[in-house]
Amino acid sequence: MSAALIIAVDGPAASGKGTIAAQLAELYGLPHLDTGLLYRAVGVGVLDAGGSLDDAAAAEDVARSLDASHLSDTGRLTSRGAGEAASRVAGHPGVRAALLAFQKAFAAQPGGAVLDGRDIGTVIAPDAPAKLYVTATPEVRATRRWKQLTGRGEAIAFEDMLADIVKRDERDAGRGAAPMVQAADAVLLDTTDMDIEAAFDAARRIVEAARAKHGL
Repeated sequence: MSAALIIAVDGPAASGKGTIAAQLAELYGLPHLDTGLLYRAVGVGVLDAGGSLDDAAAAEDVARSLDASHLSDTGRLTSRGAGEAASRVAGHPGVRAALLAFQKAFAAQPGGAVLDGRDIGTVIAPDAPAKLYVTATPEVRATRRWKQLTGRGEAIAFEDMLADIVKRDERDAGRGAAPMVQAADAVLLDTTDMDIEAAFDAARRIVEAARAKHGL
């Protein structure tokens, strides 16, 4: 087992995994990659070029030209439209292949890294010593995302937000290429009844148990 502390944080949209991953990265002094931003950047790039999200070749071209600078506009990349675009382009095998090396290289940094997404523990870093699968009920996740988006001025009905969450869950879990699924050795963290402080504390304890197990 490598001495690197790689923390894989997977789960559906608005489960809290991104915030938890960022806080774990800060706690352990590790670089953090929100892999969802990669797919959001591809989706936005396709739309900016006037292309179709269903055009696999166009999406792959954008993915292959992606670099860290494309992830800086987090306000736009975390919008509702970018999330929907990300879920659609993520279904293209060519896009996933183009971004796979980027993510694997990030995970392989000396000392370790924290990555959050849909398939970190199953595909990107299957040997990660610490794996979490963060989830919550669709209703709670929809409420969190609805508050986030309406809080910054986006107009969306809660019912539409819930429908979006359910649709994305079905698409992400049912796609043929690296579907969203809990790794067999990942620890389930259900944040339905937790605030972010409690969720982070639970995540920290999971990571500490993994560190003790692997001697990290």
